[in-house]
Amino acid sequence: MGSSLSHRPRKRFGQNFLHDAGIIQRIVQAVSPQPGQRIVEIGPGQGAITLPLLEACGKLEVVELDRDLIQPLADRAAGIGELIIHQQDVLKFDFGTLAGDDRLRVVGNLPYNISTPLLFHLIDQSPAIQDMHFMLQKEVVDRMAAAPGNSDYGRLSVMIQYHCKVDPLFRVKPGAFNPAPKVESAIVRLTPWQQPPARLDDLASLSLLVRTAFSQRRKTLRNTLKKLLPAEQIEAADVDPGVRPETISLEQYIKLANQLSRMKTREH
Repeated sequence: MGSSLSHRPRKRFGQNFLHDAGIIQRIVQAVSPQPGQRIVEIGPGQGAITLPLLEACGKLEVVELDRDLIQPLADRAAGIGELIIHQQDVLKFDFGTLAGDDRLRVVGNLPYNISTPLLFHLIDQSPAIQDMHFMLQKEVVDRMAAAPGNSDYGRLSVMIQYHCKVDPLFRVKPGAFNPAPKVESAIVRLTPWQQPPARLDDLASLSLLVRTAFSQRRKTLRNTLKKLLPAEQIEAADVDPGVRPETISLEQYIKLANQLSRMKTREH
């Protein structure tokens, strides 16, 4: 068998392995793992973050799709702590089954090619999650954290901020990885809200409304939402139909979604 270091990162898995010791230490400090916590790492790769996390908490679960990485990872973890490896596609993985009585702390250097669908998959399961620390493309973190009126503000901002408090922590230069990606990365902490920011009647309505609004972000709400909400219904939610989607706050989107739910209820 060749050594685990000979593993060549695979494009189809979006693999970029972290090797910068200083950055690894900062990530582990940001997570601050404690013994007894239920920590799950997504895409452990060659174990750069896995081994220090395992050392700190004694037991760790990881989700890894690339079977070639699994045995070398298990070998490296031997003697450090209990490593439980789930060889599965993380987009289909049910995190709720791991949670038990304690909510999960999820960590990962997320594959850039699936980061957005993966974030949506995780926020669907946010009741099982205490917090998440992720390495992502810096531009994705900028979009997650963006405020209304900012050009980065969009569907991802609204939907993530409805579910979680978003704290960008620090940037990571391409040279910290092998191979070096073409983009800057950033570490972000997501903490699911115990109470959502405002009362929402129906999550599906919010999701549909936000997706529709941002499908043509240069147009006004009157135009983008006309098939869902006529202008007078937008006004009834205390929102100006003449503004663009990127100027509307999360709370206003929630009001619009509640208006949409009420209309649907009246129609049935």
